[in-house]
Amino acid sequence: MKIVKPFFYSFSAVRGASRFTILGLFFVLTNCSAPDRLGKLDLVKWRQDRGGCQGVRTGQIDDLKSVREELKGKMANDINKILGRPDINQLADRNQKYYVYFLERGAHCQDVQQKSTARTVALRIGAIGVVTEVTFQRGQP
Repeated sequence: MKIVKPFFYSFSAVRGASRFTILGLFFVLTNCSAPDRLGKLDLVKWRQDRGGCQGVRTGQIDDLKSVREELKGKMANDINKILGRPDINQLADRNQKYYVYFLERGAHCQDVQQKSTARTVALRIGAIGVVTEVTFQRGQP
C-alpha cells in the first residue's frame, strides 16, 4: 500500500520555510516591542507625555535617575524603543548627538520654536551610536 502525501509536502524548502517563518515571527514579536517598565520607571506613561507637557514626567524624575546607569551603553535605536522619540535631537561635534527629553512643562509646550528653560535629561550618544553619558539640567545641554 502506497502512502500518498500532499503535493507540496515533498518540497523540503516549503517545510523549512514554515519553520523559519515561525521563528522569524517569534523574533519580531519579542524584539520589536517596547518595554513597559525599566526599574520603577513607567515607560508607557513616559512615552505618552511628549515634551513633558502633561506633567507626568516630573513625577518620574527620581525613577529615571535610578536607572541612569542602565541607559548607559545602550544603542540609540534601543533608546528610541525605551524612552520614545526624543523631544530634541541635537547634533554635536565629532559625529556625536544628544537626545534631549523635557521633564516638565515649559515655554516649548506653547511654541516649539521658543527656547525653554524647563528641566531636561540629555543622553549623549557617541559616534558609534552608544549612550555614553546621561545628564540632568535646565534647558538644552
